Amino acid sequence: MNVKVRVTDEEALALHAQGRPGKLQILPTKPLTTQRDLSLAYSPGVAAPCLRIHENPEAAYDYTVRGNLVAIISNGTAVLGLGNLGALASKPVMEGKAVLFKRFADVDAIDLEINTEDVDEFVNCVRLLGPTFGGINLEDIKAPECFVIEQRLRETMDIPVFHDDQHGTAIIAVAGLINALDITGRNIKKPHVVINGAGAAAIACASLIKALGLPAGNIIMCDTKGVLYKGREDMNPWKESFAVETKARTLEDAIKGADVFLGLSAKGALSQEMVKTMAKKPVIFAMANPNPEITPEEALAARPDAIVATGRSDYPNQINNVLGFPYIFRGALDVRASAINDEMKLAAARALADLAREHVPDEVSAAYGGRRVTYGPEYIIPVPFDPRLVRRIPAAVAEAAMQTGVARKPIADFAAYRQSLRARLDPTADSLELIFRAARSNPRRVVFADGEDERVIRAAVQFKNGGYGTPVLLGRETVIREQLRAINFVGDNGIEINDMGPNLNNARYRDFLYMNLHRRGYMKRDCEMAVNQNGNMLASAMLAMEEADAMVTGLARGFVSNYRDVKLLIESSSSSGVFGLSIVIAQNHTVFLADTVVNVSPSPARLAEIAVRTAEWAHRLGHEPRVALLSFASFGQPQGPNAEPIRAAVKILNERKVDFEFDGEMSADVALNYQLMQRLYPFCRLTGPANILIMPNLQTAHIASKLLENIGGANVIGPILQGFDKPVQIVRMNASVSDIMTAAVMASFQTGVEQ
Repeated sequence: MNVKVRVTDEEALALHAQGRPGKLQILPTKPLTTQRDLSLAYSPGVAAPCLRIHENPEAAYDYTVRGNLVAIISNGTAVLGLGNLGALASKPVMEGKAVLFKRFADVDAIDLEINTEDVDEFVNCVRLLGPTFGGINLEDIKAPECFVIEQRLRETMDIPVFHDDQHGTAIIAVAGLINALDITGRNIKKPHVVINGAGAAAIACASLIKALGLPAGNIIMCDTKGVLYKGREDMNPWKESFAVETKARTLEDAIKGADVFLGLSAKGALSQEMVKTMAKKPVIFAMANPNPEITPEEALAARPDAIVATGRSDYPNQINNVLGFPYIFRGALDVRASAINDEMKLAAARALADLAREHVPDEVSAAYGGRRVTYGPEYIIPVPFDPRLVRRIPAAVAEAAMQTGVARKPIADFAAYRQSLRARLDPTADSLELIFRAARSNPRRVVFADGEDERVIRAAVQFKNGGYGTPVLLGRETVIREQLRAINFVGDNGIEINDMGPNLNNARYRDFLYMNLHRRGYMKRDCEMAVNQNGNMLASAMLAMEEADAMVTGLARGFVSNYRDVKLLIESSSSSGVFGLSIVIAQNHTVFLADTVVNVSPSPARLAEIAVRTAEWAHRLGHEPRVALLSFASFGQPQGPNAEPIRAAVKILNERKVDFEFDGEMSADVALNYQLMQRLYPFCRLTGPANILIMPNLQTAHIASKLLENIGGANVIGPILQGFDKPVQIVRMNASVSDIMTAAVMASFQTGVEQ
């Protein structure tokens, strides 16, 4: 079971406010450098596509972003579980939804907050915006108005209109239900289902379960006043459509003998006593957020034979809408669907259910701390960061759209389409999240050498709150406690402090240092001063004595000084030695650079070994390694002695018969520009642009990584140190809280993998 990930209001507010406020920006996709560029993109060049679209409206999909653009629209009348906050206060949620669209399915999305609760005004506003977008995602609109709004927009617009609060939840719940019924040996036409809650999501769930094949009479729905039964007088038309002939009047009555409970209501609505009255092998989806109708612990204590799902990420079987809406719109947009119908929703649900039954890849198992996850009661639905989702769900939705006649641009080659879906997203982000999840599943004890620095303290708090393990802060305890109070983190709360200075505990580390360093010029007095004043020495001693699993340092002094301290006690038996790997993440493109911090002039053998180890990391993060060993020259042009070590490293890799693509020597432009590579050097063995750049020396590597970070607009993670016998990460002196936190998680993760 995963650990609950906690974030504070302060952390969330800081993220939304830092740098450029909010979570979105708009970037051009065409060059706009010269006057000619502007003339083509705007006047007079823009006239040509305008006239072409006037002649044929479908041409808008060819000449504009419409085919990949979704509007996320809300009036803020039902924001998350917070109620009617209004249009403006809903904007952070809608921006977040846009980020998820891009992150998981490469769909561009723009949030629109409409300041009205009048249904006619809302519908008219959205309808008139139709020509701008390829799809409409309605969000956080209260019932019953959401039903009216969606229905009217679907009738008047020729693009997909999808209310995710309804249908997104329904699709994921039905996917889980398909597998839960399969595991418990039930046929879809027979279970008795009780749904607690009668809002938008509950009604959508009931409708989709009926479309799956469950008879309407097998569903009993309850609202805050009890069962929806025939003859009850206080129901709206949508509730009336689910009223049944029954003597049950309360949830407690309805749940007796029920096979399935779907909760879309409130915390604590389902008691253990009610669960005990359900049928054998009950299926319980307690989806109220953030607190479910019953916790899995409570449900399983009452009925150990139950299958339990919730909406939370800290329990197995999370019913999470992010498994649905990005991929559903991806498939709908790619065939230019005029609507999202029940068949497309069921196709998505079935594809999700089928995926959970397949062999789980290693990168997903890593999210469970290396435990092999298999289809069963605790794994009935894929996890959100399963890299296979983007290939499977859109294709299933697109195929259903074609079969039901709503696709205006059918796909001819589905194998090629699935490959294009995979190519849309860089796998690094998913893989990094899986590393974070793996670290949470196997918490470790990590020492922070610069424990008095506020950034380190904040990172340690985040490390603890994130469930990654126990942070140990080194420094003067009075200073650290004062800093903790300043950020409103009081009490023990699982953060340990090792008070630096003369004390009996540190005397043990002094003696350990002296035992290991007395033949290297260290007197006992030197060792005492080291553990009392040098956090690196104390942290290294704790690591070497196996009183900690990993360490993070770097803020107080430069890299070289920190590295020398650590090397006194933490050795490297790796054939690659210690080296630094920087992960450069640009838009939909990741490049691995090595070595960026340690080896000044690496030998050919060291270069070859660094290439091998970096390729292993790239593969771990979901990439097929394509290694370019860089030089100022490309395959002997121009001639020069500086390229000789690179040529020798290539020869070593040839002799080792490594199992990844590599070539060199080559310049950076050839390595990264595949068209140029093919045109000038058709004999090059790389089958695409290089994603691993092995630098000839430290000078070029360090300069390149800093340029990319500060001019290229890329996000640089690392350098991540490899090769120490114990996990050690040295951050930059100007590292942010996020950088320190990432380094700590990476160090924690490294305790479970070969260095």
